[in-house]
Amino acid sequence: MHWIHDTVFYNIYPLGFCGAPRKNDFVLTYRLDKLYDFIPHLKRMGVNAIVFNPVFESTRHGYDTIDYYKIDSRLGDNESFKKLCDTLHKNGIRVLLDGVFNHVGRDFFAFKDLQHNAMGSIYTSWFHNVRFDRRSPYDDPFSYEGWAGHYDLVKLNLSNEDVVEHLLGAVRFWIDEFDIDGLRLDAANVMDVNFFKRLKNECKSKKSDFWLYGEIVGGDYNRWANPDTLDSVTNYDIYKALYSCHNDRNYFEFAHSLDREYGDWGIYKNLYLYNFADNHDVTRVASIIRDKALLKNVYTMLFTMPGAPSIYYGSEFGIEGKVHNHSDYDVRPELDLNNIPNRDDQLLEHICKLSKIMHTLEAFQFGKYKNENIQLEHLCYSMKTDSQSVFVLLNQSDEMRQIGFDTRFDGVLTDVLNDNNTYECHGYMNINIPAKSSMILICNDGSFKMSFDEINENAPLICKEKPVVQEDNSSEELIPEEITLGRYRHFKGNEYEVIGFAKDSETTEKMVIYKALYGEGDTWVRPYKMFQEIVERDGKRFRRFEKIDG
Repeated sequence: MHWIHDTVFYNIYPLGFCGAPRKNDFVLTYRLDKLYDFIPHLKRMGVNAIVFNPVFESTRHGYDTIDYYKIDSRLGDNESFKKLCDTLHKNGIRVLLDGVFNHVGRDFFAFKDLQHNAMGSIYTSWFHNVRFDRRSPYDDPFSYEGWAGHYDLVKLNLSNEDVVEHLLGAVRFWIDEFDIDGLRLDAANVMDVNFFKRLKNECKSKKSDFWLYGEIVGGDYNRWANPDTLDSVTNYDIYKALYSCHNDRNYFEFAHSLDREYGDWGIYKNLYLYNFADNHDVTRVASIIRDKALLKNVYTMLFTMPGAPSIYYGSEFGIEGKVHNHSDYDVRPELDLNNIPNRDDQLLEHICKLSKIMHTLEAFQFGKYKNENIQLEHLCYSMKTDSQSVFVLLNQSDEMRQIGFDTRFDGVLTDVLNDNNTYECHGYMNINIPAKSSMILICNDGSFKMSFDEINENAPLICKEKPVVQEDNSSEELIPEEITLGRYRHFKGNEYEVIGFAKDSETTEKMVIYKALYGEGDTWVRPYKMFQEIVERDGKRFRRFEKIDG
């Protein structure tokens, strides 16, 4: 069994989650370490995989990459992220990163070289449609293709072997350094599927259970998710149905989408899709749905339909946020567990229950979907394996409704979502379901029960000891230290290796020769005294270069 079948995702947009500055100030700050304090919360919800949206150095929002080999200074550094990933793994939580391979930012090293050297740049062919007979909207002495018309996002040429190797090298580094378990592929619908074939071979050769899924908004998912390319894609077809079927009081929309994907003639029966109610690019579901009492039904659907459910950070509390004026910042807020206005703890508890049910019942991991009874305001569908049958009932009306369905079973139906209530079953059933609620009925002999004691707020939650991360030593009295051969970290976060020393031919001043460990591995020379000096930034003192090995 691949781990994806028993996975509940938590999707974090780190720069927003951490309250990082919108423009990179390149001040090394370990903001992402706040996630250590979230681990008990994640485990309570049954989360066992995190999808991090961009974590690598960028100028603004993360999708304008500067360096694929370096954690964004606003979040931490490579060493702190490595420790965080290790702790998440020890707590049974896998790590997936956002692979932004379609485009880079204007501060990306190859584009800076193109700006500086123009036609003499060796990186001209790294980008799409570079022309020197016209100027760009930023008044560069050349034009280029921006992603979707956004010229701060320079489109990469994935037919260039050097580009491909640079990106694949980054992925190999992420697997080796951070032990990541998978990738989200940003803007996958506009990328070359041949790149995905190369990427898949690289990732699977290093980790056979590595999971790749692409951001696909429309089209035939089989084009991108198949044995040769990606493992899965984002299920935008179901995303809309989850909220609009409640806003329009029309469960036919949701049932039609599920039938199209997973019914007897479903086109995605062989795929295990990435399902979500909201994410960092769209208005939060709590701001879309007109009747917030129906949010529980939304999540019941999300956790009981075929595929892997994903919770967007903060939405488990019903927080709101709208995309407006083409800005996503309101849906990417800082999240403080101790200060969430208007938090909906009943919704959180409901999600915790659904997560445990999903982890417990094989029907929700491997089952075959079937629409059993569909009306405008109530719905029944089943999920079945050879050894387990489960019926999901939903009512979005303002009144109690009776739902009829054929169980083809004699025994007991246990509602594991609602206090293990039981119903004697002899084939066809008529069940009364309260207004604006849902049921999850498992066929059994009457002995099956589920306990949710461990998701109670007061129940003990086991979490590995928080590792010691680099502490702020700005208040200590720092003095210059002797520079020796070995690895050093610049106070802005980049890592280098001192490989030798030399003397200036004119002044005989001692110089340090050092090489960048990541990226292009450039070699640099700096005066010894400057290399070892103490610098001050924002009232804090740092060694310009801090030794990081013995």
